[in-house]
Amino acid sequence: MTPAPVIIAIDGRSGAGKTTLAIELAARLRNHHKVSLFHLEDIYPGWDGLSAGIERYVTTVLAPLSRGEAATWVSWDWKNHNDGEPRVTLPAEIVIVEGVGAGAAAARPLLDAVIWADSPDGERRSRALARDGETYGPFWDQWAGQEAELLAADDIPQHAHVRVFNRADGTAPADALQALTYLPALTTALVPELSSRRGLRLVSERIDAGPDPAALFQALYGTSPNAVWLDSSLRSAGAAGSGRETPAAARSRFSILADDGGTFGQSVLHSSGITRITAGCATANVSGPFFRWLETVWGRRAVRGPEDYPCEFTLGWLGYLGYELKRETGGRDVRSDTPDAALVFAGRGVVLDHTDNTVWLLALDAPDAADWLGRARDAVTAAPEAGGSNGVVLPAAQAAAAAHNAAPAFAGRDSEASYKRKIADAQHQIAEGNSYEVCLTTTLEAEVRALDPWAAYLALRRRNPAPFASYLRFGGLTVASTSPERFLRIASDGGMRAEPIKGTRRRAADPDTDAALRHDLATSLKDRAENIMIVDLLRNDLSHFAEPGSVTVSRLCEIESYATVHQLVSTIDAVLLPGSPRAEAVAACFPAGSMTGAPKISTMAILDRLEEGPRGVYSGAIGYFSLNGATDLAVAIRTLVVQDGGEGGKVRLSLGVGGAITADSVAQDEYEEIRTKAYGVLSTLGSPFPN
Repeated sequence: MTPAPVIIAIDGRSGAGKTTLAIELAARLRNHHKVSLFHLEDIYPGWDGLSAGIERYVTTVLAPLSRGEAATWVSWDWKNHNDGEPRVTLPAEIVIVEGVGAGAAAARPLLDAVIWADSPDGERRSRALARDGETYGPFWDQWAGQEAELLAADDIPQHAHVRVFNRADGTAPADALQALTYLPALTTALVPELSSRRGLRLVSERIDAGPDPAALFQALYGTSPNAVWLDSSLRSAGAAGSGRETPAAARSRFSILADDGGTFGQSVLHSSGITRITAGCATANVSGPFFRWLETVWGRRAVRGPEDYPCEFTLGWLGYLGYELKRETGGRDVRSDTPDAALVFAGRGVVLDHTDNTVWLLALDAPDAADWLGRARDAVTAAPEAGGSNGVVLPAAQAAAAAHNAAPAFAGRDSEASYKRKIADAQHQIAEGNSYEVCLTTTLEAEVRALDPWAAYLALRRRNPAPFASYLRFGGLTVASTSPERFLRIASDGGMRAEPIKGTRRRAADPDTDAALRHDLATSLKDRAENIMIVDLLRNDLSHFAEPGSVTVSRLCEIESYATVHQLVSTIDAVLLPGSPRAEAVAACFPAGSMTGAPKISTMAILDRLEEGPRGVYSGAIGYFSLNGATDLAVAIRTLVVQDGGEGGKVRLSLGVGGAITADSVAQDEYEEIRTKAYGVLSTLGSPFPN
């Protein structure tokens, strides 16, 4: 008896391309494996025999194959309409079974993976009749009725591990195989295919140019459903100033533009323990913790950067991690109406170096790489030079329409009175010894008939440029952030850095008043105490995976000034212990201590009770996970979240704001702080802070 094979079922309605997909997938797998293929159409007992055929398939084919035994089964003679000759299907390393009902409930306990293939109804019928029109035509409705009855009783698509939308354009087999490599049950069997995912080669091109990043993003990715712009708008806006470079400007050297297009492009959405990975026309669903999944796809050095390339990003995953991923790091499970994580895998992208005034085009070597490099080169050449406009100018008609739209009317999750009551509750928890500092937040929400997220983001970056600004688009979800705060950086060589912000004052137009506000922040014992408590928390978080003795504080409570606020910032450095799992090192620090308080786990539980709702994207992290093992993540603050599909098709807007509560906090001062933090986004939209 041979070892039990890995069995993959390909199911779907008639005409969805299951047979072609199975044959071509088997051909690809045969490059590294022995593969056996079984077609259910050989065993169905006639045009009314779908149910009986599934029973025969499970008992006479799947059962012995799953034990590593040869399957002896009786074929159906479609010409004479009776049982035909006995046949034998031998076990192999991988067995592919395909046909309507291949992934039925009775079969699933014996299967390692189920693929559901689908295509539009009209196309399915025309494909099926084009292939078997003479014999199939008279029986189409009869067979379709049995399919409908089967799926009404057994929702096979919902149980599929991989779903393929088969466009009959030849892409389905490669996309399906890519999706299969993410399934834990197939990890051992598909080792050769997984190895090819790590054997990547980077091609690059350096261009001496300083294109307007907004114009370049719009030219390359304006129509991409999923796209990411990690926009160091502080630098690209020319806001770094002259003379000695500030730390904030140094953090703003690079901007990264990418989408999920091309041979290697993929996207990921994670919600409540399910990671959904889409590669072309195929989508895989993987159950389990997000950070555990991230460890399987990131952290090893898969590529090296080009010679003299100064940026740590060498393609990889980009997007956001939402605050509710705290369920995996000691927090409670709170459901959000936005994905808990959203990422694209960029197999090609653009990096702008604002210091050297250069553009780097990066692509993983693939058949379509040269064509993309050419198009990207043309886009860089055609883009206007970066200037004081800090973004493309909206067409006159669009700008006029925006001007006549009413400003969004935001409503707060908390009134002023209820927020102040929660401040008192937080101080009670501190007095009871359950926390030292509680980073209490609330959410402002609005619904509008229409809003252009792109135009809104361009306005935000003009008004409030920031080193970690970003524009993320995932279908109907857009994240527009002007964050000044780094959450965590891990360099490819293992250097680690966190730069928490705690302590905020508004900016004033009058220079003397502005200087007084800055001095007030610099001399505030309360704000300094808040910052130092978070520094201690982050020193502990970093130490979990740091070399002993490597954790240091290189800056403590220094002032950084931005367009609308002064901030108190510290810097904690460490060195990653060699061989440490990098995704787990990120998880050990997540969520940012500056957004929870200390101690982290007990304080998160207090916050769940007080805040009475999810934070979603806000308080999470935005950035990249590079193929060289590096990551750079910002804290998702000063962040507007835009979602399509509100009540009546309206657009939903949300903005999170909050502040650190200590025993010495004054309720009115804390309330004024959240108004200050909301001002940059609300004033850009023309909206007042809600009463």
